[in-house]
Amino acid sequence: MKISILLPYKENFTTQYPGAVSLFVADTTKCSIFKKSTMIFGSTNYKSFLSKNYTNINLSKKILQSSSKIYVNNFIELQKKQKPDLIEVHNRPRYIKQIIAKLPNKINLYFHNDPLNMNGSQKVKDRIELLKNVNHIIFNSNWSRNRFYVGIDKKLYREKTSTIYQSALKVKIDFNKKQKIISFVGKLNKAKGYDIFCGAITEILDKHPDWKAAIFGDESREQINVSHKNLKIYGFKKHSEVLNFLNKTSISVVCSRWEEPFGRTSLEAASRGAAVILTKKGGLPETTNHGIFLKRLNAKSLCKQLNVLINDDILRKKIQIKTYKDFKFTHKFISKMIDDLRFKVTEKSINTRKDNNLFKYLKILHITNFNERHDGRLHYNTGKRINNGFIRLGHNVLQVSDRDIISNYRNLRDPSGAKTLNKKIINSYNNFKPDLIVLGHADNVSSDTLNYLKNINKDLKICQWFLDPVTKFGPDYENNKRRILDKKKFIDANFLTTDPESLNFEIENSFFIPNPADSSFETLENYKHDCENDLFFAMSHGVHRGILKKGKKDNREKFLKILTKKNENIKYDFYGIQDSQPIWGNNFFEHLSKSKMALNLSRGKPIKYYSSDRLAQLMGNGLLTFIDEKTHYSDFFNKNELVTYSTIDDLAEKVNRYKKNDNQRKLIAKNGKKKYLRYFNSNLVARFIIDKTFQVNKKNKYIWF
Repeated sequence: MKISILLPYKENFTTQYPGAVSLFVADTTKCSIFKKSTMIFGSTNYKSFLSKNYTNINLSKKILQSSSKIYVNNFIELQKKQKPDLIEVHNRPRYIKQIIAKLPNKINLYFHNDPLNMNGSQKVKDRIELLKNVNHIIFNSNWSRNRFYVGIDKKLYREKTSTIYQSALKVKIDFNKKQKIISFVGKLNKAKGYDIFCGAITEILDKHPDWKAAIFGDESREQINVSHKNLKIYGFKKHSEVLNFLNKTSISVVCSRWEEPFGRTSLEAASRGAAVILTKKGGLPETTNHGIFLKRLNAKSLCKQLNVLINDDILRKKIQIKTYKDFKFTHKFISKMIDDLRFKVTEKSINTRKDNNLFKYLKILHITNFNERHDGRLHYNTGKRINNGFIRLGHNVLQVSDRDIISNYRNLRDPSGAKTLNKKIINSYNNFKPDLIVLGHADNVSSDTLNYLKNINKDLKICQWFLDPVTKFGPDYENNKRRILDKKKFIDANFLTTDPESLNFEIENSFFIPNPADSSFETLENYKHDCENDLFFAMSHGVHRGILKKGKKDNREKFLKILTKKNENIKYDFYGIQDSQPIWGNNFFEHLSKSKMALNLSRGKPIKYYSSDRLAQLMGNGLLTFIDEKTHYSDFFNKNELVTYSTIDDLAEKVNRYKKNDNQRKLIAKNGKKKYLRYFNSNLVARFIIDKTFQVNKKNKYIWF
């Protein structure tokens, strides 16, 4: 995704006098998964820019023409060449009209100040126009968001706005090294309550001579004087210097008079474990969960709160630790929120329907086996994972569990239950009117049903995902080939967990998808623990059977027997072979949690990219995972994230090696989990399925890389 960010005119995106907007953009962009494809545009006379992906727009001023308009026009011309997927405008609602008049791009607008005090959003009609014309509006506090909706029906447009707070770097703090320092950071004026601070601090320092005060900031328009032998005014300092000073600060005072839209000073003080005294103005209360609020805006009230914290060391330290532990607005956390929103916004372009100029999300009819009849034993399946992805992307999903319906509705008139299933699908379509039908191993959905639905709605899209192996040298080859090609006439896109180019037959409009991991399913972190077992492996004779089938053999059993003989010192934990029954549901995760490493061994001859869905569970839960190198998963994961083997002897040697080297084992497992959940998660897989079905991002072979 190519993203262009437009800063306010004269916003200093520099290390010298950086603005709050600049710091926010610089910090979150560095943590974004789109950092390499994001360009930041601004205009400043300083030269030491905060990042390399910044373009300074130099202006040649013209008489009787607004510098801001020239600035935006120059930006527009640059975007005609840049061709971004998304434009993000920060804190200048008045730029929007000018941009949408000349550019067709999707646009997000960020508010960092009170919308009712800004040109372009002061009037109700201006704000309604913004809601209609931009894809999404982001506020830095709920207070700012509520201000925007003054005079507007919130229910009508609420889905087009979000609150995403500013962020701060959270570093490790040693609370035993906190010093007896009270800080004030910000403009030294009455709006910021600097006069209140000055009125209280000299009294406090006289009463507590072992305490000191530090003041950071300047103000040329107001002169408020204060002096004390234990007080130092540092003036304006680099942002990094102020943050480092806050590491040792015990109490930070933010006593603003004006309605601050958010409050970066209190946010940063909270991130460094300072006890924060603040007012309930604007969005300040949203910056920390453990703030100490002034009852009155005067020096007397501030003195009272300072005395309480200074006199009670236990209370002060307790508040500091709570403030620090509960702080979550890190650059990484906020950046992920922004990236998730970017995904949502770009997804909206798929649906061509509009009501009141507002895009709607897709309605998806997802037909697969949701395993209701198995009472949760098969809850952790790929259908649920993909379904979670659709829902998290904001789409409206109607689930139809095909095999449950067949099982529950068999009768003399319909012995297989298939007639009832197909009738229910048609009725569900008529009642729900989906934009997309997604099939997952839905073999009993008839071609006649799909033909009927395509005829009544030419714009209806239908796709299918298929997890079983479709290699000539794998199990059930002919049957799986027939299943995947059965409905090809009506399928707009096919998604396989095998590389389509490696098959010996052609499947039109086919794409590889990985077995998706899901953050709500893959919750274990085995790399953090010294687990009692060395190597985990689990298989079954069929998920619906649930137990071993007598007399059935699996070619993997011979492989595992040889492996165990080669490494008798390894503590194995194998299921689904010999007399050890398969494990399911929560029982599976309980056993999985006890192993350091895992073997991902699929049925049949290895083929490019094919793996059983176990891979998502093994890597996703933080086990060091071994996989045959002929699967070519080294295309996605390096040797510090996943271990490949060439032969059984190579595997035996590597299992033994990583058993002995616990630190390396934990690092690889940690890296593997992190990467799998980042690039092979259910959200991205669901998005890829939609993109390819609707022919969005045609050039991207793998949307996650």
